[in-house]
Amino acid sequence: MMAPQLYTHAFNISPVENRRLCINGTPWIWHLLEECVEDAWEYWSVVIGLISIVCFLFAALPQLYVAYQNGKVDQALSLGFLLCWIGGDLTNFIGCYLTNQLPIQIVTAIFYVNMDIIVISQFAYYKLKNQKTTKCSINLKNFCVTWVLMCITLCVILPSQLLLRNQDRSTVLEASKNTLGMIEMSGFICGYVSCMFYLGSRFPQLYKNFQRRSTEGTSYLLFALAMMGNCTYGLSLVLKMPAAESLRNLYFLHHLPWLIGSFGVLFLDIFMTAQFIMYRKQNKRRPSLVALEVEPLLVNEEDS
Repeated sequence: MMAPQLYTHAFNISPVENRRLCINGTPWIWHLLEECVEDAWEYWSVVIGLISIVCFLFAALPQLYVAYQNGKVDQALSLGFLLCWIGGDLTNFIGCYLTNQLPIQIVTAIFYVNMDIIVISQFAYYKLKNQKTTKCSINLKNFCVTWVLMCITLCVILPSQLLLRNQDRSTVLEASKNTLGMIEMSGFICGYVSCMFYLGSRFPQLYKNFQRRSTEGTSYLLFALAMMGNCTYGLSLVLKMPAAESLRNLYFLHHLPWLIGSFGVLFLDIFMTAQFIMYRKQNKRRPSLVALEVEPLLVNEEDS
């Protein structure tokens, strides 16, 4: 999935060092996101952008439920898909952390990573369980301990980051004069790296489905919510596009990695949708074909 990246670029939210007063803006958006929204286009851009965040936040839950039901998630999901997924979300978190983004962005980024850890943990659990080896219980225990430590580490980072934001603003302002270029560069690097991770995540899963000729064990809602999230996220960027042509070109280049990532993954998920439709139709035909083959055998047995 293509999680919303570095909202300084996505929504034009001012970082801590660029905060200013917003007299004519929408109050709830200013207090929540610290973005000064003064017209309808900007307002709907933020609202649609928040919808995309909600879609991404809950995208993994249907997959967790389906995996719990059949216990074959290790056969259904590609490990490459999961690793690229968490790679993109980790890049998002690192970018938010390095560029000193707002608390809501840090919280969202950490939530994404935690959900990724849960999905990968479930994958590893059923992988070890289905192997039925003598060392399975020991491996599961070690893995659970590792997972808990990773979650604790992430939960410690969050309050420490929020405490840093309560420090003296003047210190941040002075430091930002010398590091603004570095911050912008780190943001772009994180944007392009995460874009590559998210785009690359779909190919292993598409190939996995093609090999199995099936999507059993995979929840389509995972990709449906991701498609909705990427569509709304890309639309929120388009709605913010400036009217002036000179500014529009600069805006387009400034947001290019996020536009490529959101619409690129959306395009690949269309192929994923086609696989779900095609393979489920094939699976429905198989029982009927088996019934047609068995029926003559039963007739012959009765005649004899």
